Order: sequence, then C-alpha cells, then structure tokens
Amino acid sequence: MADRATRGGAPVAAAVVAVTCWTLVVLALVALLAAAPGIDSNQLFFLVDVVGGAVYGTVAGVVLARRVHPVPIILGVAAVGIASAALGYSYAQWALVRPGLPWVEALSPLQNTAWIPGTLALFVVIPWLVRDHRPDVVARLGVVAGTAATAWFFWARTFTDVPPVPLVAPVVLVGTLAAADAVRRWRWGPADERIGLGWLALGTALMVVSFVPLMLPPAWPGLWMLTPVMHLVVQPFFLAAIFVSILRQRMWGLDLVVSRAVVGGTLTAVLIGLYVVVATMLAGLLPAGGGTGAQVVAAAAVAVAVQPARIWLQHRVHRLVYGSGTEPGHAVRELGRHFGSAESPAALLDALATGVGLGLRLESVTVLRSDGAIAASWGAPTGPAESVDLVHRGAAVGRLEVTAPPGEALDVRSRRSLGELAAVVTAGLVVLRSSEDLTSARERLAAVRAEERRTIRRELHDGLGPSLAGIRLGLQGARNLLAENPAAAAELLGSLQEQLDHQVDGVRSLSRSLFPPVLDELGLAAAFDELAAGHARSGFDLQVSADVPPGLGAQTSAAAYGIAVEAVTNARRHSGAAGCRIEARCDTDAGGLSVLTIVVRDDGRGFDARGAAGVGTRSMRERADELGGTVLIESGCPAGTVVTARLPWGGS
Repeated sequence: MADRATRGGAPVAAAVVAVTCWTLVVLALVALLAAAPGIDSNQLFFLVDVVGGAVYGTVAGVVLARRVHPVPIILGVAAVGIASAALGYSYAQWALVRPGLPWVEALSPLQNTAWIPGTLALFVVIPWLVRDHRPDVVARLGVVAGTAATAWFFWARTFTDVPPVPLVAPVVLVGTLAAADAVRRWRWGPADERIGLGWLALGTALMVVSFVPLMLPPAWPGLWMLTPVMHLVVQPFFLAAIFVSILRQRMWGLDLVVSRAVVGGTLTAVLIGLYVVVATMLAGLLPAGGGTGAQVVAAAAVAVAVQPARIWLQHRVHRLVYGSGTEPGHAVRELGRHFGSAESPAALLDALATGVGLGLRLESVTVLRSDGAIAASWGAPTGPAESVDLVHRGAAVGRLEVTAPPGEALDVRSRRSLGELAAVVTAGLVVLRSSEDLTSARERLAAVRAEERRTIRRELHDGLGPSLAGIRLGLQGARNLLAENPAAAAELLGSLQEQLDHQVDGVRSLSRSLFPPVLDELGLAAAFDELAAGHARSGFDLQVSADVPPGLGAQTSAAAYGIAVEAVTNARRHSGAAGCRIEARCDTDAGGLSVLTIVVRDDGRGFDARGAAGVGTRSMRERADELGGTVLIESGCPAGTVVTARLPWGGS
C-alpha cells in the first residue's frame, strides 16, 4: 500500500502515557473510596472516565510504542484527559468529607473540562485519520471541522451558558459526517483499505448517538442513567473498532497480534460489569420500604430479569470473537448442508473449506494433499499459518492450514474447534481421493480393454486372417490338382491341415490368455498348469509351483493370471531363455492382510531398467493397482529377470 509509515515507535513516550493514565485512575479510585459518596449519575460518569482512562491509555501506549502517528497521540491525550476528569471528580468528593485538602481548586474543575478535547476528538477527528496513506482533501477538511467542533464545545461549555442543542449539534453533525465517510470508504474505497472500516463506521455512529441525549431536557425520566450507561458501553466498543481497523489492515506497518482469548475475556468482563451496573441501578430505583429483606429480594429479582439480556449479549460476543463454528450444533448443520448440496467431490471440499473459514472467522483455509498439492482453498493468507494433520485410518492423508485475520491469534478454544472440524474436512478429502481413484481406475480399465481389443484385432488381422486366406487359396489349388494329380492334391491338403491345426491352437491360446474357462471352473493353480501345457506344445518350458487356496475370488484370480501371462509372454519373446518358472503362494503382510504373491523368473538376458515400459509392463501394473497391489520388475541373480506381484485379497 502506498505511503506506508516508515518511522519507528516511541517506547519512552508510550510508557509515560500508559503509566500516567493508570496512576491517575488508581488515585481517582482511592479518592472515591475515601469519599464514599452515594450512588447517582455522577458515579456513573466517573465509572465511564475510569474505564476510558485505563483502556485508552493502555491501547495508546501499545500502539505508540510501535509507531508514531496522530491516532495514538490523540488516544493518549484523550486517555490522560479522561483519567484527569475522573481524578478531579473523586478528589472534589473527598474534599467534601475532609475539608482542607490541598489543590482542590486546581483539580476540581478538571471533572468538567479535562475530558472534552480527547473524548470529542475520538469520533470527530480520529475517523478521518484512520488510513494508511496521506489524508485526501475530504479527510483534511474533516479534521479541520472536527477540531473546530471540539474547540466550540470546550469553549461554550466552559465559559458560556449556551443551550444544549446549539452546544452539542455541531459535534453530532461532524461525527455523523465522519461516520458517513467511513461508510463511503468501506463500500467504495480500494479493496485493500476496506477491511475493518465497517466496524469503524459503526463505532463512530454509536459514539454520535451516545452524545444525542446531551441535547435532551435533563428532566426526561431515566436520562440521568441512560447517558452514562451508553457512554460506558459505546466507548470501549469504539476503541475496539479503531483497533480492529488498524490491525486488520496492518496500518503504518503495525503487525501486532492479539489473542482471541484476550478479546473475548475483555468483552466478557465489560458485559459482566455492565450487568452489575444496570442491575444495581435498577435495584436502586425500587422503593426503599419493606426492610432489608425486601430490598434483597427486589435486587435479586432485578438481577434475574437482566440476566437473559446478558446471556444473549454473551452469546453474540462469543460468536463475534470465535465464530459460529465453535458451536457444535451449528457446525454440524452447516457442514452437513455442504455435504448434501455439493455437486462434485471437488466442490464439496471447496465448500467445506469455505464453511470452516466462515465458521471460525479465519482469514484463509487451505487443504493440502499428502504430497503438498493444494486440494481446496478459501481466502488468501497474509501471515503465518497454523496446520492440523488430516488423518484417516491411522495414515496422514493431508494437512489443513489456516491463518487468522490480521491482528488476531488463534487461542486454545479456536484450535480445539479447528481440530474437531478437521475431521469433517478429512472425510471430504477422502471422498475426493476416492472419486479420483475411481476415475483413474475407470480410465485404466478402459485403456486395458482398448489394448486387449487391439491385441485381438492384431491377432485376427495379422495372424488368423492371412492364414485363413492362404488356406482358402490352398484349397482352391488342391481342387484344381484333384483331377490331374491326386497325390499332389493329397499332399497339399495335408499341409493345409497342419496349418489349420496351428491356427486352431493359436485361437485357443488367445482365448486362454484372455480368461480361460479352467480359471473360473478349477481355480488359479489349474489355469497355470493349462498355461504351462500350452507353452510346452510349442517348445517353451514353463514350470509351475502354485500353493493357493481355492477361495481366492474371481477378481484376484483374473488379475493374477493376467499378470502371469504377460510376464511369461515377455520372457518368451525377449529373454532368450528356453523357459521360465511361475511361483504362487499366499501369506500375510506386516499388517495381517492376506496377500497373494506371484513370482515369474527366467534365466535369460535380463532387462534394461532405463528403458521405457512397454504395453505388457503397464498392463501388469494397472491390473495390480486396481486391487491395491504392486508389481516389481528386477534383475535376477545371477542373471535373468524376476517379476513379483503382490495382490491383497479377502482371506483371513
């Protein structure tokens, strides 16, 4: 982003601001405890000032220690002024019960004046400055208008008796314009500058609303309580909105990470404090008659009445901080909806990644396969990622990597929820892999079938077809010789008979190589014996040693037979050996799974491992892959080639 700030922070000034604010807050609380005044609207405004001084001072110190910018400077000025106002009020109250305290004339006026510049600048000046580049003309005019409105309010409230409406209206007007400008930038500004501006706009608008009651007549019922309670709620929220805008955009190069647990705990503490304040105030409005017991019962009734509102707000706070994905019921419904509505496994995994990202309020979600390839993603990571292994049946099938939004760090609760949702993502990844494996198996099966068809076509076209044509011509010649030279005709017919017998054997051999009937009727061992007998008739010595159970299953038997036929064919064509040997046995692997092992070995010239795999080799490996098995081709010792196929099957 253009024009990023390059200056460093001011840690000494930041420490001074934070220590000053907390010192003033502690002194104010000590003075108030010493004064022990009754509960009224002044104590509520005092509570607003104490909270504002502590919180704004802390945040100003944190930001100022890392970057020098007008925003943390204004926050620091506001914090010192608000804390000074709290001290001025409590010290004046203490002076009422203990006359003769020093500095009363200097500290007491602060309760009405010290809070004004910083508090007003929060929402009439700061929103124009929360940006990562030089303010434009509109922003500079907004800063001037906010400064003028603040100066007017301070002068008129301190030195004149201006009525409430003209006193507060300029501040409300400029604050409204600042909120509108934040909305404009959020909706139509550059995409990389919109993050968090919605919160800034809402916080500014709420600050404006909290000042509207100051224009109402003081005699309105409940106004004494409404105004401070609104400030007590709105000011911390507005500070959080500023902080979110700064951290989400990493403005001014500020890359600060705050744990979600800290945010959630802070908001929860604010809610509990607000609950206590509201319950106490409402109980104080009840009639005083009826004795202490009646007052206790009345206070308890008020607390119980306010409790549902606190629970409702607490639920919203949890969802705001942690996202809805931490709620088991909601997470199951959302991810179940993705499972049911996905049109394809790939779309399913994308939807699950999106659901996890939205449910846990993450910046990005990436689903990686075991080989590191991206299977699905949502969002764009800008910071360091946290990962969760995706494990299926004890084996790692991938990894889930997520990044929190800028300025946030996942806490234990978010990580636990991520681990729980990762199980659903694992299921989606397994479904995708199974679908891809099925598609790949279909493609391999289609390729094998096409190759078998080409083999049959080649045998018919190049072997049986020309041979039958030659036999046809020979028969025609024998017919011509039959009358003139019966002996020659008989000799020709004998030759044609031998040629026809040879082609019949070839057709039978082709049939057996595809799927011999004996394999289905008598099993794999008998099929190997028949294969050996067929090769023996043509002069190739095939030895068989098969110790296999009868219940292998048609699919396993067919795959094993096909692999053996291809290996024997390769040995006969390419090894130069006079024969080869087939060994078949059943055993178990390290995991206790039944495995059929087929070994075909010859003592020929061996093979070149650097050469490209032929059709037969690919066919053997594809047959094994379909069953989850393997085929290994290696040189024999001391010579020859050894083909080893291991095929899992359903035995026990």
